[in-house]
Amino acid sequence: MEKRKTLQKTLKPHWVWAIALGSAIGWGAFVQPVNWMSTAGPLGVILGFFIGALLMILIAVSYGFLIKSFPVSGGEFAYAYVSLGRTHAFISGWFLTLGYICIVALNASAFALMIKFIFPRVIENIPLYQIAGWDIYLTEIIVASILLIVFGFFNIRGSSLSGRMQFIFCMVMVGAILVLTVLVGSHDGAGIANITPLFPTDTTMLAAILSIVAIAPWAYVGFDNIPQTAEEFDFPSRKAFKLIVFAILAAATLYSLMILATSMVQPWEGVVSANHIWGTGFVIEELLGPLGLAILAVALTMGIFTGLNGFIISSSRLLFAMSRAKIIPSFFSNLHPKHHTPYWGVIFAVVIAMLSPWFGREALLWVVDMSSVGVTIAYFYTCYAAFSLFKMKKDAGFNEKRHIEAPGKKIVAILGMIASVIFLILLLFPGSPAFLGIESRIALGAWIVLGIIFFLIKRKDFKDIPRKELNYYILGSKEVELGQTED
Repeated sequence: MEKRKTLQKTLKPHWVWAIALGSAIGWGAFVQPVNWMSTAGPLGVILGFFIGALLMILIAVSYGFLIKSFPVSGGEFAYAYVSLGRTHAFISGWFLTLGYICIVALNASAFALMIKFIFPRVIENIPLYQIAGWDIYLTEIIVASILLIVFGFFNIRGSSLSGRMQFIFCMVMVGAILVLTVLVGSHDGAGIANITPLFPTDTTMLAAILSIVAIAPWAYVGFDNIPQTAEEFDFPSRKAFKLIVFAILAAATLYSLMILATSMVQPWEGVVSANHIWGTGFVIEELLGPLGLAILAVALTMGIFTGLNGFIISSSRLLFAMSRAKIIPSFFSNLHPKHHTPYWGVIFAVVIAMLSPWFGREALLWVVDMSSVGVTIAYFYTCYAAFSLFKMKKDAGFNEKRHIEAPGKKIVAILGMIASVIFLILLLFPGSPAFLGIESRIALGAWIVLGIIFFLIKRKDFKDIPRKELNYYILGSKEVELGQTED
């Protein structure tokens, strides 16, 4: 049995918090407010995000316990293995890999979109073709590709550099959002009066709020970057839960401030009906001029940078953990000889994301919408893993090596599973306000089929690894008492 490769412990608590918050607050907080208000209204969006945050915190209880118990790279991949075995570990890891890389790709294309709005003559050069009504320009592809290469380079250079950069970017983003909200709120002609009506007139209040609650797995997906980096914590892993909760609540607040800043400028229904390419950018520039647009551009740029950085980190760590478990090619677990980072995972995530600008923004949005299903599935696995380890009381089936008497936490884990199922129903049930479009469902089906094919190819090799050996590769100990059956 070969020696298990491990990552260096270099990440400080405030860096890890910034990875979670910065990953959650990506391009959407600055590009999507008008679209969100069109379906839920200002108050519907804010309530939806805070309800979603509370549901995420229920799920985070399970994450906090599992990070403390299993501080290893891989996160949900490892937790699914703990509770249900290697087949379910593959399913969880397969969906998460797609979700993370799609978000990397979407952030890169969002940066090109921002440049396109502010400096259209820079981007709208050398037109190539159209996909789903979206014009593809060679310059847009070049801008997104250069950005990905730069962040890939920084991530290969070391997790301490990535963590330090993430914290700086995050603080600049928070400062820009606060300044923008204050400037809009204190400006003549803008104010709270413009946010009425609080909900759309063509739908019910409940449907409006649920349409936002349904995207909570996507809106807060960055908090689960914390378990992906657990192996690199330079602090006790028990602190992870507090960092997650703080990041989720901070994200809900920042989302809400951007909704307020956008809706206070002028009556929001008129902004929605005008159908601007970037509604928030248009109204902010109209009210505050170039200065306001510059502040918004800084906030958006930092949101994109933190999203890119955070999800490149998570993608590479997940690929590293799956490779260490022998489920994907071994080179993904090779560490850089100088910087000790899983550099092949970084390169892979960047190269795959570089394909995205060639397919257009609309096509990519279909895949990202679908990836919300994968993230939600990973949430369910995590809550189930915690549920299987918590016990209501010390009964005949209690095992001191793997069970904890924690009836309250067991109930919260059950609630987390229920929340995950609710999210899945909202995304997959016809008639739901958040039902995936036909394109997203096709993309989901294609990814499932591809995963089945890949698993069937690798199944024999993966199954032949002795259980104790696999425990060692995934969890760092041969003697860990697990709840899964041998599959």
